[in-house]
Amino acid sequence: MKTTKKVLIVDDDIDVITVVEAVLTKEGYTVVSALNKVEGLAKLRSEKPDLAILDVMMTTHYEGFEMAQEILANPEFKDIPFLIQSSIDILVTTKASVQEMAKEYRKDPNFKDLQVLLVKNITDGSAGIDYKGEDGKTYWFPVKGFIRKPVDAAKIKEEIAKHLCK
Repeated sequence: MKTTKKVLIVDDDIDVITVVEAVLTKEGYTVVSALNKVEGLAKLRSEKPDLAILDVMMTTHYEGFEMAQEILANPEFKDIPFLIQSSIDILVTTKASVQEMAKEYRKDPNFKDLQVLLVKNITDGSAGIDYKGEDGKTYWFPVKGFIRKPVDAAKIKEEIAKHLCK
């Protein structure tokens, strides 16, 4: 069944954009892209996508996280779900609060020095990111989910369909 849902991909790697765009276009999605946070925020305003996929490292080390926080803080974008695309391993939990689980991981000697923790509850699908900013502070924000790099066509289709209710 074809859909006309629109997906925004924000990634500085044109090869990743090309692969994701090919997969999603074949599924009937309209795909728009941006190469960085500034272009991405402009496309959010002009294109009004149904979902956004954000890469983490672009112009800066945490540009995707910074964009995610701007999306969450801006009432204009509050209804646009987004996924984080990364090669960072995802830590899973069954705890009700993924944010509390991230705090527990930060106390664990094996994880406390990691710059980024991607945490997902495998029971209810809730997810979030805990990262140490350039200022040394720890930041938290919720996300709809994660897409692993390198891109797996079947998994990306499944993750996007889950959030766009085709």
